[in-house]
Amino acid sequence: MPMSKINPGISLKTFQGGISAAFAIAILLIPAAFADDTKLSTQNRNSENRNADQQTYCRYLTEQAAAQRDLLMAPNAVAGVTQSNTGLPMQAVWGVSGNLSNVRKGTLTMDAARKNCELYTATTSTQQDIQYALPNLEKQALQNRLELIQQATDSLDALTATTRKMLEAQNLTRPMAFALQTTKIKLDADRADTQTKVVSIYIPQLSDRPLKELIAEKQSREVTEQKAVDKLNRQNNWDVALSVGEHQQIDPWIDSHGTYGEVSISYNLASHTINKHLDQAANAYDDWKKVQEGDVIRNAEILKQQVADGITVQDGRLKALQEEQKQIESNLQLVTSAETTAALDFRNQLTTAQLLLQVEIGDATFRLDHLREFLKKNF
Repeated sequence: MPMSKINPGISLKTFQGGISAAFAIAILLIPAAFADDTKLSTQNRNSENRNADQQTYCRYLTEQAAAQRDLLMAPNAVAGVTQSNTGLPMQAVWGVSGNLSNVRKGTLTMDAARKNCELYTATTSTQQDIQYALPNLEKQALQNRLELIQQATDSLDALTATTRKMLEAQNLTRPMAFALQTTKIKLDADRADTQTKVVSIYIPQLSDRPLKELIAEKQSREVTEQKAVDKLNRQNNWDVALSVGEHQQIDPWIDSHGTYGEVSISYNLASHTINKHLDQAANAYDDWKKVQEGDVIRNAEILKQQVADGITVQDGRLKALQEEQKQIESNLQLVTSAETTAALDFRNQLTTAQLLLQVEIGDATFRLDHLREFLKKNF
């Protein structure tokens, strides 16, 4: 009740013990809730998988939640002067007041912050793996291509050494040897271009876990976070307010110390409807996240389609290259025992073409196998 209605002539000592005890219980909950942010901070420090962005966001979120918790859970000191509307003398009053609902909200606020932090960590980790999945596959393919180029270069060097001996013996002309040099130039240019592409691709530390597991964990974190927020919002439906203190008559001044206390209980009559809307909001949030552009679920579907399209492209490329390889091998069989200069020249041209083709076939095979493996593992 308002302080102006306090009757200094009525002693509330009979209520003081019960009210003070109830309020003391509420205050005793504060240290336990204060420990929540310490626990959250410890979890943040001990989490080895969180990058600087996640840690900084969680620290920011913790401090915001801790400030809100302190505001909710700490009792308010009240003091003032009041004039009773019953004509009694002016009174000076002082004391403390608080709400049990706020004490509960303080605890739930820290819990909601913790769940939000866990959701952010799961979301950003999954987003990072999705974002860099294709660049990571491309970098692996380029590194494999460098190995294929080196193998082709070694084979070409051996063929060049043999050709040089035949040239010294005047069994070949210099234009024939120049064809090998042209192939060497192509391989060197391919190596330089591939190395440039490799160093231009940045790949952070990625998780070894399949994307389907990361996405499932992210969805689970979303459900948990929404439940925490929903539980916090439901606390607005009820409240138990406590207020205790003392009063002193000041006009005229006499020694008339007394205590006062108040307990009030409130309950929102629309609680059932409110809770129903909160449940519907949680379901709508879940549906929204499944179709939201930029969310991990939608991005994962896009990635899956990109990998599937990549498999189709590389499969067609590999088949075309294999047909080219069959034609070269067929022509090589015709000049296996070449004795004329023209036959030797043709065999060298076929061999160098085969070396270049082997690089492309090896590259296409590697890409196709890794795309299929990635699709099977992650989806």
